[in-house]
Amino acid sequence: MEVSEFDYDLPAALIAQSPPANRAGSRLLLVPAGGGPVLDRWFRDLTVWLSAGDLLVVNDTRVIRARLLGRKANTGGQVEILVEHLPGGNAAVAQVKASKSPSAGTVIETESGSRLVVNGRLGAFFCVESLDQPEFGVLLEKEGHVPLPPYIDRPDQLQDQARYQTIYARVPGAVAAPTAGLHFDREMLDTLAGRGIQVETLTLHVGAATFQPVRCRQVSMHHMHSERVWVGQQVVDAISSARRAGRRIIAVGTTVVRALESAALGDSIAPLAGQTDLFIYPGFEFKVVDAMITNFHLPRSSLLMLVSAFAGTERVRQAYAHAIRQRYRFFSYGDAMLLEKKLAGE
Repeated sequence: MEVSEFDYDLPAALIAQSPPANRAGSRLLLVPAGGGPVLDRWFRDLTVWLSAGDLLVVNDTRVIRARLLGRKANTGGQVEILVEHLPGGNAAVAQVKASKSPSAGTVIETESGSRLVVNGRLGAFFCVESLDQPEFGVLLEKEGHVPLPPYIDRPDQLQDQARYQTIYARVPGAVAAPTAGLHFDREMLDTLAGRGIQVETLTLHVGAATFQPVRCRQVSMHHMHSERVWVGQQVVDAISSARRAGRRIIAVGTTVVRALESAALGDSIAPLAGQTDLFIYPGFEFKVVDAMITNFHLPRSSLLMLVSAFAGTERVRQAYAHAIRQRYRFFSYGDAMLLEKKLAGE
């Protein structure tokens, strides 16, 4: 299977540059299993589609202010740092963008005058330490910018501090939002609870590599980036109970799908704490999730491959073509889809 099969042309005007006025005011494209027509709806219609007893699983990761801007102390050259994760103390593992790749020992001064030093590389990333702040996370809270995706062509603004974050975000550590969850507001969650829909949480810290296209020619040659994940006993018990009762399990976002299917790689689902580099592409057999809510994904991305594995490659291709014709808004601040898992034999 070639990566080119997951390419498509998207008019730049359809890439959402800002969030909608209201979280739940987005559109929702329903893509049912079985080959029926796709349906144009609004996100609030999800409260009608979901039924009492359904189990909704969300990702409670919280986006940190992971982008720092500055200059090289010796040359004045502009530098952009995007933190991938914080191992602890004054250290960070990060992408460092500059006109010339920094060498070990390079000192970087941030916009506010804080000093950082590059201490070498760790694979595709750099090891960076703060010379002035004993906790790198504190530095980010004081000086960091919201790490908006590269396709949002503007500086981050005050509204992004709230809107590029789910309302149930709890555990700091992500450098990209689990964007399917951005559509939920408190009123909608209260409505779902009132209708008997159960909500459980897990944590997967989304990394910056989520925006990278798959660069191999053959899909199977791609090495998936690793992300930190916690699937606790409570959500495992809820899934097992729902399975026994024949109730549906709906994942809010590809991150939840990846976390749950990683926890179910053995004979049954079990708690998971650590890293996952699970790469889901067509041919993967899903054990847990019955339906998923997701945004529209970048061409040639591992996320597009995941949803294609879930709902069927041709089915997803047709749904994306429909969304483009109907002028849906794409990517992080864009509209949503609800995909049912393809039937056996589809």
